[in-house]
Amino acid sequence: MAATNQKMTSQEALTYFDSLEPVDAPMMIGTWHGQGIDTDHPMDGLLEASRWIGKRFDGPDAVYPLVHKGLFGRDFFVNPALLPLGLATHLPMRDPLIKVLFPLLGPFLSTGKPKARLRMTEFRGKVSATMQYDARPINDVFRKIDARNVLGLMDHKGAQAPFFFKLTKVP
Repeated sequence: MAATNQKMTSQEALTYFDSLEPVDAPMMIGTWHGQGIDTDHPMDGLLEASRWIGKRFDGPDAVYPLVHKGLFGRDFFVNPALLPLGLATHLPMRDPLIKVLFPLLGPFLSTGKPKARLRMTEFRGKVSATMQYDARPINDVFRKIDARNVLGLMDHKGAQAPFFFKLTKVP
């Protein structure tokens, strides 16, 4: 199951996540490109529709959790506190609508400040690097696939199942 871009159930993704080794925080420093993993989660496809690129870790207290591609190719950072996650996952024709609206709304959702931090936390029996959002009850816990790739599990308070994604470190 090393090819995490394949469709899998939430339980298969969780089993794979549990089989991976922890990540130490220094490994996460840098810029990472991301992709969602299709597990039939309500957020599947949402990040890609919003032109999400990945995450940037400048240091333990300077993390940009949502890096997006703007209309003219310029990257920008989204402030997660401004995103209506509940509404976004239930919109009719969500992905086509977000593909159109998100680039237009980007300037109103953007920030120049880090909106998360990086800590080592224990989750499911292992201590691993975890990105903690400043303004949301969300932790992204990382496990090592290989030297350049990590599997992320978004632990969102109140969610029925975790959301999974893969990050690849930009050289």
